[in-house]
Amino acid sequence: MQISARADYALRALLTLAASDGGLVKGEVLAAAQDLPLRFLENILTDLRRAGLVTSRRGAEGGYQLARPANEIDVATVIRATDGPLAGVRGQRPEEVSYDGAAKHLQDVWIAVRVSLRQVLESVTLADIVSGELPEIVRESGRVPGAWAARR
Repeated sequence: MQISARADYALRALLTLAASDGGLVKGEVLAAAQDLPLRFLENILTDLRRAGLVTSRRGAEGGYQLARPANEIDVATVIRATDGPLAGVRGQRPEEVSYDGAAKHLQDVWIAVRVSLRQVLESVTLADIVSGELPEIVRESGRVPGAWAARR
């Protein structure tokens, strides 16, 4: 799975909001806090607002804030809001593809990949990340031999 810049930026902005006192935070402040391009971030924040993850207010006293508590927003929800389904195959959901011959069971692999992604990404909330108290599934995964080694 490749995490897009949109999803990464969205998560970083939401984490900044989660770490704030709950008040409104200006887009410029969010962008500066995570060294993100403001215009790109503003487009992402619009998507997050449409997805019901942030609220916004215009004006001198305006800004953005989480639409619900940080412990109710998981990473999977943010990725879906910015990028669509967690696991896709040629632009389709894994259950929508089919194969013949030697590749007949490849769909089973794609379904398993989606399940694995869901197990991790749906278990981690913004509050978990901000606090550093990550779920056991994440802590265990980081201890798997070779987890931190890049493979090509």
